[in-house]
Amino acid sequence: MLYLLHEYQRAMLAPFYAWAHVASRTFADPANPAAYLPGASRTSAALELMYRIGKDYEKPQFDIRQVEVDGHHVPIVEQVVLEKPFCRLLRFKRYADDPQTVETLRKQPTVLVCAPLSGHHATLLRDTVATLLRGNKVYITDWLDARMVPFADGRFNLDDYVHYIEEFIRHIGAEELHVISVCQPTVPVLAAISLMAARGEATPLTMTMMGGPIDARMSPTSVNSLATQRSYEWFENNVICTVPANYPGSGRRVYPGFLQHAGFVAMNADRHVASHWDFYLNLMRGDDSDAEAHRRFYDEYNAVLDMSAEYYLQTIQVVFQDYALANGTWTIDGETVRPAAIERTALLTIEGELDDISGSGQTRAAHALCTGIADDRKRHFDVAGAGHYGIFSGRRWRNVVYPQVQSFIDAHRP
Repeated sequence: MLYLLHEYQRAMLAPFYAWAHVASRTFADPANPAAYLPGASRTSAALELMYRIGKDYEKPQFDIRQVEVDGHHVPIVEQVVLEKPFCRLLRFKRYADDPQTVETLRKQPTVLVCAPLSGHHATLLRDTVATLLRGNKVYITDWLDARMVPFADGRFNLDDYVHYIEEFIRHIGAEELHVISVCQPTVPVLAAISLMAARGEATPLTMTMMGGPIDARMSPTSVNSLATQRSYEWFENNVICTVPANYPGSGRRVYPGFLQHAGFVAMNADRHVASHWDFYLNLMRGDDSDAEAHRRFYDEYNAVLDMSAEYYLQTIQVVFQDYALANGTWTIDGETVRPAAIERTALLTIEGELDDISGSGQTRAAHALCTGIADDRKRHFDVAGAGHYGIFSGRRWRNVVYPQVQSFIDAHRP
């Protein structure tokens, strides 16, 4: 019922927001006499702010067209190399016609970036991918919006997530692969590599884990506290909805994106209010560069996806209530997840000093679990002054974190 009410409200207000968008441009267009009326800039700014608060945000594109490698501008082509019902494995293929550049690209490491399935699209890691492409062949997991997955394609839970990661690693080839997981996927990635190691399969050369809840008991944040203060049944009864008939996934039970977005905003409501007020002032002053930066950020931040109910609820239980990975009680299809079985894969963990989503020590806990990895093949890096997003996006990621990640990968190549 909640999902239906949301869709009804969205449909009812869509014409109003469309009008606000057109009217805003009318009062800002220098060719229109209305733009010179008293208060025109104020009216235009208010209407655009109204439009952006209420509009629908579609999944953004990665839009990575080229990258600079050794002084050469190398074009990028985005390719789907493997497609599953709930995820696509993408490769950012680099092309060059200069023989020396081709040889350089051929010799560079192969990296699989495991993007989070926690509300936002994989494009949230655009900056992560663009930076890694300078020195690596890059693949990424592109998770699909559950409401767009036909009901006939079946269920998807956390165990299925682990199996997807295993399949992607095998498809690319573990022998020369480096895996980077950001936030939520640190748990299923560690589980996947643990299971592969326990079976005697080849495992990646390195695994880099950034800001994830390996052991959510360490320095619990508000995100962790919500999961422990409410029961499994509370989440099932209060945040799970059924996809309505106007989507391909009609009938599928999901944790809707609009509820997740409300939670994201509520966590830092004051900051978002201030950001939108600054956007309004920038529009009035004609400060186009700052206004455009606001648009780019919120085009990404406001684009959310629905998550399968089975996946969301199992994650709540396994990761945040039972701490099954840290306690050694997680079993998948009869196999116990044992990080101690990992020996060949080197481990790098990264945490942000000011991370308010995955608290200090939650990611570093992987070192205590991976007892089979020699100490000289483990490394931890604390990023001073960085929040959650700062460890994988922005200037601090590019200038501080990325050099650490790249040096770790290079140190553990064959």
